[in-house]
Amino acid sequence: MFEGNTFGKTIDILHKGMDVSVLRRQVISDNIANADVPNFKRSSVNFEASLKKALESEKQEPVLPMVTTDPKHIASFAPSSYKSVEPRRVLDYLTTSKNNGNNVDAEQEMMDSLSNQLSYTLQAQAMNYEFNQVSLVLRG
Repeated sequence: MFEGNTFGKTIDILHKGMDVSVLRRQVISDNIANADVPNFKRSSVNFEASLKKALESEKQEPVLPMVTTDPKHIASFAPSSYKSVEPRRVLDYLTTSKNNGNNVDAEQEMMDSLSNQLSYTLQAQAMNYEFNQVSLVLRG
């Protein structure tokens, strides 16, 4: 219903961002729960950089566009869609901060948890604002 307009795109991005915040919360909780397990390596979630790259590719056009005359030709430029961006869970296996091989810093994880919660709250408020704007238009 809202495909192809800024409202639909904003809601899609906010929804995906909130889903990523839930996944990030699970990853952070897992890291904290295993803070004392020998040789446990912390994980993190990468999403925002991929989303930014996809959004920027939608605005870019090639300097020299190439024409494809056959469906088998490889296109010189294909923008990525923000809808195709998925969060990636990344294992940090290179660092070690404790003698037992574990690299979880509980204080840092708690700060990441707080930051993640604030991000989720902000996204929920932004989504609420968007729907309030639609409600105002429908009432008036």
